[in-house]
Amino acid sequence: MERATESAQTSHVRLVPWSEGDFDLLVRHNAPEMTAHLGGPETHEKLLDRHQRYLGLDDRQGGMFRIVTHPEGETAGIVGFWETTHQGEDVWEAGWGVLPECQGRGIAAAAVRLAVAEARRTGRHRHLHAYPAADNAPSNGVCRKTGFTLLGEEDMEYPKGHWMRCNDWRLDLEQQA
Repeated sequence: MERATESAQTSHVRLVPWSEGDFDLLVRHNAPEMTAHLGGPETHEKLLDRHQRYLGLDDRQGGMFRIVTHPEGETAGIVGFWETTHQGEDVWEAGWGVLPECQGRGIAAAAVRLAVAEARRTGRHRHLHAYPAADNAPSNGVCRKTGFTLLGEEDMEYPKGHWMRCNDWRLDLEQQA
């Protein structure tokens, strides 16, 4: 099932639910330049585990998507949201990555807007958070462009054993953009 939007802001991007054939995209995202703000590349075994988690998500747990541009049909990256608890509140957490050859074209912001619509559609949680590294200017810019509110900085452990300084961005899903 493919989802698209009529919005002019996102009309050049669509989201395709994560599928078995998307493992190679996950491998491409595991490159040093794509994981520099996430603690570096993961092992092959961890990627296999991540792929299985993505395949197992449903509306109650979140959703992961392959980002596709159209009309070209080019695979441009990954976006999604999943359930987490932050400061005692059950929330959605969002994450994304756009392949280097597709960066700088507004694809990340368009894909995040579509993912926000999917998270809002579930009606499960009021808030969607994103936690980009404080020094990750492009991802922080995407949060700003897509309507998130910066709550401040905090230290987060990701991946396990690696602490990083992150910005906590929050979007109220009960308010329409």
